[in-house]
Amino acid sequence: MKSVRKIGCVLAFAVALACVSGFTECYKPVTKSGLPARIKTVAVPAFEVQNTALRYRIGERFTEAVSEEIIRRGRGLLVQSEREGADAVVDGVIRSFTFSGVLLDERGRARVFEVTIVGAVTVRDQTQNRVLYDNQNYVFRGEFEFANDPRAFFNEEDPAVERIARSFAASLVSTLVNGFGVNEGK
Repeated sequence: MKSVRKIGCVLAFAVALACVSGFTECYKPVTKSGLPARIKTVAVPAFEVQNTALRYRIGERFTEAVSEEIIRRGRGLLVQSEREGADAVVDGVIRSFTFSGVLLDERGRARVFEVTIVGAVTVRDQTQNRVLYDNQNYVFRGEFEFANDPRAFFNEEDPAVERIARSFAASLVSTLVNGFGVNEGK
């Protein structure tokens, strides 16, 4: 009986020590957005394209994808294209677009191509004039394939760019909404 009581006292002391020592602070659930609460409106102006020899409408595709993703997952954020009146601005630049053959067919022709797009994104809080997020080397890749039969030819490059733009937008908005890498300025 005395040993059970002694074990109970030791156990109670261990639980009290764990609570007092801050052990309970090891796990903190994510309870807020990565963006400050004051940001209600986000401007997404057209993405700049550094090299004008890039593909048709590539800047517009990325701009549209980011805007649509913010609307879809932005937890009530309003999206506009003009900087004026917005609480935050997403500035994007498409730096390069390359595609290269990665798989050859039996005749030595490229059949599968890899598309690589490098961009830069800065999210600025306009009310406090500070950078919330900055990534100057956003790299996204995708693949597309040409059919062997010329009669069934369909250029897969445009759908590949669309997929990369959606993937880019999902990654960016996830980063902003979940707060990974967003400066909190302590």
